[in-house]
Amino acid sequence: MEMKIAKRTAGISPFYVMELLCRARELEAQGREIIHMEVGEPDFPTPKAIISAGIDFLKRGHVHYTPAAGLPALREKIAGYYMSRHAVKISPSRVFITPGASGALLLVLAALLDSGDEVLLADPGYPCNRNFIQLLNGKSRLIPVGAQSHYHLDADLVEQNWGERTCGVLISSPSNPTGTVISQAKLERLLQAVKKRHGFLISDEIYHGLIYEKPAVSALELDDELFVINSFSKQFGMTGWRLGWAVVPEAFIEASEKISQNIFIAAATHSQQAALAAFDPETTLEIERRKEIFMKRRDFLYRRLIEIGFSVPILPEGAFYIYADCSRFTKDSYQFCMSLLEEEGVAVTPGRDFGVVGQATHIRFAYTTEKENLAKGLDKIEQFVGG
Repeated sequence: MEMKIAKRTAGISPFYVMELLCRARELEAQGREIIHMEVGEPDFPTPKAIISAGIDFLKRGHVHYTPAAGLPALREKIAGYYMSRHAVKISPSRVFITPGASGALLLVLAALLDSGDEVLLADPGYPCNRNFIQLLNGKSRLIPVGAQSHYHLDADLVEQNWGERTCGVLISSPSNPTGTVISQAKLERLLQAVKKRHGFLISDEIYHGLIYEKPAVSALELDDELFVINSFSKQFGMTGWRLGWAVVPEAFIEASEKISQNIFIAAATHSQQAALAAFDPETTLEIERRKEIFMKRRDFLYRRLIEIGFSVPILPEGAFYIYADCSRFTKDSYQFCMSLLEEEGVAVTPGRDFGVVGQATHIRFAYTTEKENLAKGLDKIEQFVGG
């Protein structure tokens, strides 16, 4: 009897950007210079205070498990962060420390979904979200969104698309790939539409620390009975430390504890100890400085893309992405990206990674490299499309 691959894997899409990144690494190994504007990873190092805290802890040598829900001191720090940043009082018992935001989303979905349950998501959107739902035998309903809805779901779209098996909504703000932010008013109305149907709302807020002109509004400011996902990766430059968190309603604490114990045991102890320094004043000042640099990069990239001939109907308010319409130059963004890499040594992400809507005519640009590299890459792109 031959071993079989689980049927659920058939519905899990690959990360096409990784294929492109692999080829970029091959070209670099051959001596080619590659300008990376494809992967959503900050180019800044982890702040020194966080690194020092991690090193100091490791030197003591007592690297043992923490409780499954996380280091109590870190859970308290995060609860304090919501009070100081959002004026929201939450119990540390509702905070669960996880291996990255991916671990947080897996934890929350595992606590919520039964087989066949449907979740509404925006299209375009981050691909792993729908793949996690598939992994848990749930169903994703991708709802087309565009500039008219700021690339976000709203109350009307939820009401129009809520079906027999729909049990909740997953939103991401700022969005990956568009960098757009859902307004507080729209978020309030969307939340009411979900609650009216006795559904759940998961708010992915991993880019909240990278909203530029206006203060971020957490969904927790609007309601207590919802789920929030966040991470140390993007805002705090801790991608490789693999550390995130989830805030769950009181009624889900016991279930979340059981799931954490079984699928994680605990997040990495040294990462949790290091993250205690993420909320120090020294680190906060460094993060704010980096945010200003990201905003300048955004403005520069946005202006140049428009000048070259790409269409970007909304200036992104957060994250570090611009999702540009490239239909003036191609109707196959994947082939466009592969050719751009081979011919000019510029790596960007094709739209097929982010859903169905506009996948062939959109490209995601990540401004996670120095402005000088952005300028060089954009000059090469201008040459590529004009040749």
